[in-house]
Amino acid sequence: MLSRRVLSKEEESESTDAEVTKEDQEKINTFSRLHNRSKALEEELGSKQKEKEDLEELSTELELADEDSLIPYKIGDSFMHVPLGEAQELLATQTTEIEGEVSTLEEELETIREQIRGLKAHLYARFGKGINLEA
Repeated sequence: MLSRRVLSKEEESESTDAEVTKEDQEKINTFSRLHNRSKALEEELGSKQKEKEDLEELSTELELADEDSLIPYKIGDSFMHVPLGEAQELLATQTTEIEGEVSTLEEELETIREQIRGLKAHLYARFGKGINLEA
């Protein structure tokens, strides 16, 4: 047995009958691009944060190393044996660079999220339940 659901006046006014203008379509396209970019940035940010954690863990391990030992340090595709002090300096420099990259990615991601929130508010106000912007 099929049952029919009766729409309230409010639900009827939020139906998909709203005409999509060129401006609306541009905003939908912009939302889509920003959403895809935010997902890519989230992946990259996760990768950089993991790299940062690994560098911090390595730094802790190097504190336990013997002062006179040579440490294998990866430079490009090769490993070079460098004194402990130099390895710690290189590691500190690399950690600082990663922290800067993480900070930049976080700022860019927050800017994109703000733009997405603005577009969502506009598009939901225009189309109501007739559009789904949740992923």
